Amino acid sequence: MPLLMVLALMALPFLEVGLMIWVGGQIGVPWTLAALVSLMILGVAVLRHTGRAFREVVQEADEAMRTGEQPRKGLLDPLMLMAGGILLVIPGFLTAAVGLLLATPVTRPALRWVFAGWAARRMRKMQERVNEEFAARGATIPNQSPFGPGGPAGGPANPFGTAPGGTSGSAGDRSAPDRGRVIQGRFEPEDEDRN
Repeated sequence: MPLLMVLALMALPFLEVGLMIWVGGQIGVPWTLAALVSLMILGVAVLRHTGRAFREVVQEADEAMRTGEQPRKGLLDPLMLMAGGILLVIPGFLTAAVGLLLATPVTRPALRWVFAGWAARRMRKMQERVNEEFAARGATIPNQSPFGPGGPAGGPANPFGTAPGGTSGSAGDRSAPDRGRVIQGRFEPEDEDRN
């Protein structure tokens, strides 16, 4: 996926220049330049408006953090407007089309819904990956016991990780719940100990 994104970004200037040449052949060079300049002016206007809205959202988020309340406005809309304005300022018709999609109030809710779904899927995948890493290292996942909420076979959970006879389990014992944090390292004796 990252390679595909890099290739798309490398191909974008060539596509933009090709599209500008084609549009210039259809409507003429002066009208093409006028359209590009108009899109750039629109992008600057969107960025100026977004700067004020972004400052308001940041101030509200700061106030909400100080008072401990939930902020009323989200940060996603100003970010989408800012990205749309930047894409409109960049000369080109493809970037302008994407910028208009991001800046138009009619299409922004649909894009917000798509982005929220994508972000939720990414967070879920990251959480599964973290859980797999915890399990692969033999550590317990926070707020989760390897045997479920009641410990092994429904019995009481043992918070100290000791064996049934009261002795501590071995370091390689992966079945003991809540063993604590394991720090992997290597012991190297000092020169005095080698004598």
